[in-house]
Amino acid sequence: FRPGTAIPGAGVLLAMPAIVASGVIECAREVYGSIGPAFFGLRTTIVSLVLMALLRIKRPEGLKEHSPGTFGRILGLDRAPEVKTLRRKLKRLSGLGRSTRFGRALAERRIAARGALMGFLYVDGHVRVFHGKTTLPKTHVAQMRLPMPATTDYWVNDAIGEPVFVITAEANAGLVKMLPAILDEARSLLGERRLTVVFDRGGWSPKLFAKVVAAGFDLLTYRKGRSRRLPRSRFSVHKGVINGHPIAYTLADQGIYLLGGKLRLRQVTRLSQNDHQTPIVTSRRDLPAIEVAYRMFERWRQENFFKYLRQEYALDALVEYATEPDDPAREVPNPKWNVLDGQLRKARSALKILHAEYGLKALLNTRSQHPMMRGFKIAQGTLGKKINEAVKRCRKIEIRRAAVPHRLPVGQVISEPVVKLATERMHLASLLKMVAYQVESDLFRLVTPHYKRAEDEGRTLIQSALASAADIEVSEKELRILVAPLSSPHRTRVLATLCGELNATATTFPGTHLILRYDVGETKQR
Repeated sequence: FRPGTAIPGAGVLLAMPAIVASGVIECAREVYGSIGPAFFGLRTTIVSLVLMALLRIKRPEGLKEHSPGTFGRILGLDRAPEVKTLRRKLKRLSGLGRSTRFGRALAERRIAARGALMGFLYVDGHVRVFHGKTTLPKTHVAQMRLPMPATTDYWVNDAIGEPVFVITAEANAGLVKMLPAILDEARSLLGERRLTVVFDRGGWSPKLFAKVVAAGFDLLTYRKGRSRRLPRSRFSVHKGVINGHPIAYTLADQGIYLLGGKLRLRQVTRLSQNDHQTPIVTSRRDLPAIEVAYRMFERWRQENFFKYLRQEYALDALVEYATEPDDPAREVPNPKWNVLDGQLRKARSALKILHAEYGLKALLNTRSQHPMMRGFKIAQGTLGKKINEAVKRCRKIEIRRAAVPHRLPVGQVISEPVVKLATERMHLASLLKMVAYQVESDLFRLVTPHYKRAEDEGRTLIQSALASAADIEVSEKELRILVAPLSSPHRTRVLATLCGELNATATTFPGTHLILRYDVGETKQR
């Protein structure tokens, strides 16, 4: 490090205590060891990528817009790694194939620090669309309402929506298929404590629920499909304060049976102001009904997490377009069966229209027109013939569809080599963005008690502070960071309080003996 004034982006050094506390550097060293003798080693590479994410440099190519010398001063180097260098480092790390171990090590550190928030785990899938020319497995993209080539990641978040770990699904497997593997990973990380897994209707499967409960987990999800509406007399108003928030719901509580009475669960139904009923199913009988509803509706935190990471950290951005071989024996829907199924749906729809027309004519038939059914059938002989032909057409298609296998090995469906998007480098990039988000969240929690509008503007304040210019002063034992004042006096006061909190940690900058000290610089007068 060398002294300097008004260094652009040097405010990001405010994040160093949280980065060190996250254990990302130690975990990387334990899992990857070393990436060989190099000027930019493993520690510098990891710190560079996390700081880039916090500075909203969303891809390695984004470094082209920043001076290597200026960013290097933030890292304590004469220059920062450039795009091709970072790409080589990522390629080397991904070539070791240890991102899963790295993610598990990070999760263990996070759980050790915040284990009290792991009683409720929120699970949801995030789809990353692929726009290349390679033929990849397709999945439904909710934002576009279309099936598109994509990769699905399943994220597990804690009780307040903070990410814990992420798993990439094989061939976009659905939540019903992936949930057992996710729960196995959660059990290995969290031990035998009581865990309640919260997920949306995509994981609805009574057979799966029975296995989840038998494995010692609790579940909480929305009920899927049609269910009997409850009379208004069954509902009552429930009020309470949870996590400091006053809550009021109109709820009905009852027991339900699934799997023909073999599985007994609990259903809490919320009645909205527009008379809409939202049934929630859970195996937790010890929780008050109001907390069951609150925990279920807290899923919006995970949705906001995905939205925030897409916008601020470019979660969907592909680090590479490389592919790797996939299992050719993996079964996929048979296109021929799908074509016949579409024809059958169309034929049944046409038959339904004819039935409706015939029924309407029967309803409007008067005794003076056709007093006997035989006369009515004779009068409607043409329509009756069309119905018989439509029934025969449906039966023929049903027979043809029954002779075609519903699923086939993917190797028999496509003529091209069976491949999938390379996951290792993308998984590593997602983990580092997760760490950056966790670091931002840790700083957000430090300022929350001192900032009245923290819920609305706390993250914006942290983002502004990290992007600020700062002066750097170096002594034999300290690295002093003087962050530029923020846009208003009250925000600057919060920043000063944050500096005091960070100074209390007495964090040493990684790879040096310099203790980080923070303060707010003087306001420049024009």
